[in-house]
Amino acid sequence: MTDRPWLASYPQGVPADIDASQYTSLVGLMEESFSRYSDRVAYSFMGKDLSYAQADKMSAALAAYFQNLGLVKGDRVALMMPNIPQYPIAVAAVLRAGLVIVNVNPLYTPRELEHQLKDSGAKAIVIIENFAATLQQCVAATQVKHIVLCAMGDQLGFPKGLIVNYVVRNVKKMVPAYSLPGAVRFNDAVEKGSVRKLDKHAIGPDDVALLQYTGGTTGVSKGAVLLHRNVISNVLQSEAWNEPVMRAIPENEQPTSVCALPLYHIFAFTVNMMLGMRTGGKTILIPNPRDLPAVLKELSKHTFHSFPAVNTLFNGLANHPDFGLVNWRNLKVSLGGGTAVQGAVAKLWLEKTGCPIVEGYGLSETSPSATCNPTTSKEFSGTIGVPLPGTYLKLLDDDGNEVPHGERGEIAIKGPQVMAGYWQRPDETAKVMTPDGYFKTGDIGTVDERGYFKIVDRKKDMVIVSGFNVFPNEVEEVVAMMPGVLECAVVGVPDDKTGEAVKLVIVKKAAELTEQQVRDFCRTNLTGYKQPRVIEFRADLPKTPVGKILRRELR
Repeated sequence: MTDRPWLASYPQGVPADIDASQYTSLVGLMEESFSRYSDRVAYSFMGKDLSYAQADKMSAALAAYFQNLGLVKGDRVALMMPNIPQYPIAVAAVLRAGLVIVNVNPLYTPRELEHQLKDSGAKAIVIIENFAATLQQCVAATQVKHIVLCAMGDQLGFPKGLIVNYVVRNVKKMVPAYSLPGAVRFNDAVEKGSVRKLDKHAIGPDDVALLQYTGGTTGVSKGAVLLHRNVISNVLQSEAWNEPVMRAIPENEQPTSVCALPLYHIFAFTVNMMLGMRTGGKTILIPNPRDLPAVLKELSKHTFHSFPAVNTLFNGLANHPDFGLVNWRNLKVSLGGGTAVQGAVAKLWLEKTGCPIVEGYGLSETSPSATCNPTTSKEFSGTIGVPLPGTYLKLLDDDGNEVPHGERGEIAIKGPQVMAGYWQRPDETAKVMTPDGYFKTGDIGTVDERGYFKIVDRKKDMVIVSGFNVFPNEVEEVVAMMPGVLECAVVGVPDDKTGEAVKLVIVKKAAELTEQQVRDFCRTNLTGYKQPRVIEFRADLPKTPVGKILRRELR
């Protein structure tokens, strides 16, 4: 599909393509913003503001600290934190030092963390102390030599920071005991680096910026290699896409976005943090989006214009009794992604805020945004919208040929935001890339004559829980390690709260195996969203003549 019928649906002023060559790297983008917007607020967290000038100074110091450890260009640094100011500071520091970011979900179990650290070859990690005990259990098996420890209150100043840290550690007991000899505190690392000079590396558009781990189309977690130009492209695509509504912000108001999605997820990384940098915006960091009263209390203190979120968050907030405490009238764009937005949720959100949810679509492999509904939409379309500027989509059959118009096919994406491949997995990369440079998503879709795409099915058996990918293979492999399990299968079931939930079906080897034992085992080995919500015991599982378990029959 080389002609682009969707361009006719673009709002006025949105370009057909973007020019990513205006920056040679994300460092150039960030440093331009640090100087241009130095006196503006970059991040707001728990009532404390951090300016662009402060973020500049601290990230340069931390970058110099990393270099002084002996880390050299291209070395990987893992970041394992919730949305706290240390995250964006560390992101800027890693990139400015010429290093590569490895985003890590802080809720990972030791097994999951060990895999990601080993696979990426990370030599250093910046981690919040709440999860230090997890790292302690697996660090010896990895190449990690340097640990920087953060605490919730590090950036809140005296006395507030001390109070917050005391409450987190001693009242809420959110920091399990740990021992990590040689670990350095975040503020100490910044201080040590502040007396050193940062060596500026020549960083180019084709250098690796980050490894974004995803299950891709198979069970084992793989790192999508995102280059500096991939993320820059997606930032500029997103900026151009939002422009028709964001230009209505009054001159005297700083563009402000709510960052309730985790920054380790590529959606928030690009569409909150990096886009916020590019536009000189203020980003409101929400450390725990599950605490809805706290989210609404924080939002009641701000004027904000952009709110990227997943369906479950929109739904939870819109149905919360405190919703009315917040002034939603300045909201210009509510961006839904990560998982399908439900029509009923979109309807309620529009009624309560006056700002429609525009649904988009993307993947870790596409930095992430590939399509979106026009931000000028007045109603919910039920589609994933049209391809972003510079992006091409087509629908393929199993042989890789484009399907006739009106038929279903696998969505394939080409554009400047598409990854360079999977980290050290040429075999897996070859499975998903076509000879003409399209990335095969594993999602089955249709397209109408206007170029609006709709997802109708998933080729792969992936379960999407609140925007997070759960691969049945991984959960099955873990459960199959239990002595009393003969065989098992995992499927997704609809769930009002999370969109989908994990259902586990087990054939017992030992009659005495209980549901509670299975739940306890899963809790030890799988992070929360991967744990089965429903567990069912059966005498047998449906299979093909060859013996392959038929997940679709279980569904």
